[in-house]
Amino acid sequence: MFPLGDASRRLGNIPFVTVAIIAVNAVVFFFELQGGENFILRWAVVPAQVAHREHLETIVTAMFMHGGWLHIGGNMVFLWAFGPQMEEAMGAPRFLIFYFVGGIAAFLAQIYADPSSTVPNLGASGAIAAVMGGFLVTYPNDQIRTLIIAGFFVRIVYLPALILIGLWFVLQLISINMEGGQSQAGGVAYLAHIGGAVFGAATARLFERRGG
Repeated sequence: MFPLGDASRRLGNIPFVTVAIIAVNAVVFFFELQGGENFILRWAVVPAQVAHREHLETIVTAMFMHGGWLHIGGNMVFLWAFGPQMEEAMGAPRFLIFYFVGGIAAFLAQIYADPSSTVPNLGASGAIAAVMGGFLVTYPNDQIRTLIIAGFFVRIVYLPALILIGLWFVLQLISINMEGGQSQAGGVAYLAHIGGAVFGAATARLFERRGG
């Protein structure tokens, strides 16, 4: 399932912060392609390093890096589906802070789960999970235009945010369980997703503008 956007409301303003975040992700991905493995090893989060208070800056830099075209493409689709509405609800400055803190919280959750891991962690999915968690509590009944692809079956349907994001969250929990409790498997940091979403759901109202 790929969310394509909120069909229940129109934006009153251009979501400059969301657009800027997508642009920065694209630029960093370009440099990542040029720098290769050395770039990834230097700027991605390595839990064992951060746990020893080394390369703490990677907690921020890693949220703009991705493991491939599908990784960045999927993340940016999800961000565009939920980011603009949350940016409007919070206002640009608060949304930017929310996004960064959500991404940091997601990485910290992953590091806490396995502080001895030397596997590089990277991606915007933790921060985007925070945006999704915030959207869940802010606009639970909004209809999300969603692309469903199942083999040869391709269809666009409209699902309430509560159902779509709820299913996504349950899938993260199931994935951890299927992997024997591992917080990361197959290159996917499931606990970062869960940590980001929980942070977003718990704090989104604090970031929203008064009367929003």
